Amino acid sequence: MRKLTIAGIALATAMTAGCATTDQGAIDEANATASSAGQTADKAMNTANSAASSARSAQNTADKALAAAKAAQKSADEANERAKRMLERASQK
Repeated sequence: MRKLTIAGIALATAMTAGCATTDQGAIDEANATASSAGQTADKAMNTANSAASSARSAQNTADKALAAAKAAQKSADEANERAKRMLERASQK
């Protein structure tokens, strides 16, 4: 009976050690997965920041182009007005 009890304790100890090892493996795997997810999130954040920077740059370029187009439109309107006045003066002569 005593040998059976000792064998039972030894078996229980071996099983517990086996579970602890398995649990540690699961913990290690979970940690590796979490670390990988963190790295992926960092890369995604860097990509998002880069995209935001590119978008700001594109917006600035578009704003400059719009300002240039408005200036060109104003110049064209003024030139048309001058031409119109010249035609009116020429027709009066």
